[in-house]
Parts: sequence; structure tokens; C-alpha cells
Amino acid sequence: MKLHRAKTSRKLMSAYTTSFAFRPPYQVLLTSSFILAAASCRMNLGHLLQNTLQSEIKPMITQCCIRHLYDIEVKEGDVDGKLMKEGVIAVAKEAERRRCGHHELDEPLAELECILFILDPKNTGTNRHKYIVCTQDRAFRSRLRSIPGVPLVYINRSVMILEPMAEASETFREKEERGKMRAGLLGGRGVKRQREEGDEGGEGQKDDEKIEDRVVKRRKGPKAPNPLSVKKSKAPEKSAKAEANGDAEDGFAVRKSAKKEARNGHSADGATAIQDDGGNVQDGERVKRKRKRKPKGSDAVDTPALITATAVEASA
Repeated sequence: MKLHRAKTSRKLMSAYTTSFAFRPPYQVLLTSSFILAAASCRMNLGHLLQNTLQSEIKPMITQCCIRHLYDIEVKEGDVDGKLMKEGVIAVAKEAERRRCGHHELDEPLAELECILFILDPKNTGTNRHKYIVCTQDRAFRSRLRSIPGVPLVYINRSVMILEPMAEASETFREKEERGKMRAGLLGGRGVKRQREEGDEGGEGQKDDEKIEDRVVKRRKGPKAPNPLSVKKSKAPEKSAKAEANGDAEDGFAVRKSAKKEARNGHSADGATAIQDDGGNVQDGERVKRKRKRKPKGSDAVDTPALITATAVEASA
């Protein structure tokens, strides 16, 4: 049974941690009735609370609750009653004092009113500071079940029990899970839950209708290839001389066109080339020598005439 209770308590505290942002060490509010019940069963209160909640705790008590312990009446000559009163006051002094502001009153407030003032001072229906309440009063536990996210601990037959999650807490948890699921189905990264600590207006958690649904637009069509798997195209390498004079291919084309135009009697700039007496074409600073060729027709005509004249003189 101990292992079963420990496993159940661990699951419950994990649910409170996920849905209501509880963090160890847990802040535990002790009431006078709970301390008296633990003393009657001779329990080591701090050790058993840690085993029940399966984590480190930070026990706390309000000023009104400790005043209730001081007001316990003990009959004269009742040694056991006097020792019990001293023991419970010593246990209460070991816990951290939670100031409620009611110490100025002549009589302490009831535990229900005092702890409700600590849990929900603005009456917003939220457990703002993430308290765990330990009490033996059934009416008090019934009232606290209406507030979402309030774990309750009580003692039953010398066994410390963590009460199952209340209906209000389950409803709040399911609503939050539906909101997360809806945001995930619509393509969003999830809606960040509003922090209750920073809500000064006291509006608490937003409803599902106020949750902003963000839709991510997806591009249709084939996907582009992975840039890491695509081989990069190699750019043509340029020599140092080509880079200094500009593009190598453009320079070659310009020189070729300049030669062709100079050969036809025009400069590269569109002007007429100048030809000197030697048959050279002058194009600005550059002078191109014209190649001399022998006319084929004159050689063929003159040669037979010379041979004929020589033959005539020889025959005479």
C-alpha cells in the first residue's frame, strides 16, 4: 500500500507541476487542526510530508493558526496536555511564519478565513502563490476544492493522504489541454499560458474563445533541392592580366573587330583609315603594314612577249 500511495502521489504532483506550474520546494500551509492530529498520532511531520509529496517542502504557518495553538486550554495538573501543547507550539515555530496581517486583531480569525485571504486575496478563484494546504476540517477542504490548483493533504487513521485532484482542477486542466491541442492542429507552435502572477487585473486564465489561433501558410508545389547536396557550378577562371585589362573575351572580340575594320579601310571607332605612300594603313597611333602581292595576270602576259622577241633576233 505504501508503494501504491507513493506512486499515486507522484502522479498527482506531476499533474500539478505540468498544469499549474508547481515547483519544489513546495510551499505547504499548516493549520492548527492538522498539527494537533499529527501530534496525537506521534508523527514526524516534516519527514512524512516529504514522503507524501515526493519532494522537498517548505512548511509555513499563518499568524492566526499559531495563535490558535497558543489559545489551547490545559487543565491544571494535566501534565500530558501541557507537554502536548508545548510540542505542537515547537512544531509550529519550526515552520516559516506567513504574515497575514491579522496580528493586530484582539482575537485570531478562523483558519478558513485566514488561509483564504492568503490563497486568494483578490477573490479571483486562483491559487496565486502555489500553496499546498494541510487541514483536517472537512468543510474547509470542501471550500478549497472550488479553487483550481489547490492540493489538499489530511490525516486518516495515522496515514497521511494527498487528496485526488478536485473537479474544478480537472476541468481547468482539460480546458488547457484542449487549447494546446487546437493550437497544434492549426499549425501554431502552441499558445503560451498567461502567467497568473503578472495578472494585476485579476482576470485569471483566458478562456478558449480568447486564444489566438495562428495558421502557418505552406507553399504548394515541388520543393527545392537541398542546397548542401547540390554541386556548385564552377566559374571560368580569369588570368591576372585579363582581370587587369577587363574581361578577356571582350578584349579579344574588340581587337578582332578592330583588325577587320582596319583591313576594310575603316578604324575601330567608325572613322576612315588613312593610307600612307608605302601602302600602310594608319589607324590612330597604330600603323598596319599592307601586304604586297604580285599581280598574277601581268606576269602571265609579259613572259610570252619577251620569249618571242628573243627568238626573232636569233633567227635573223
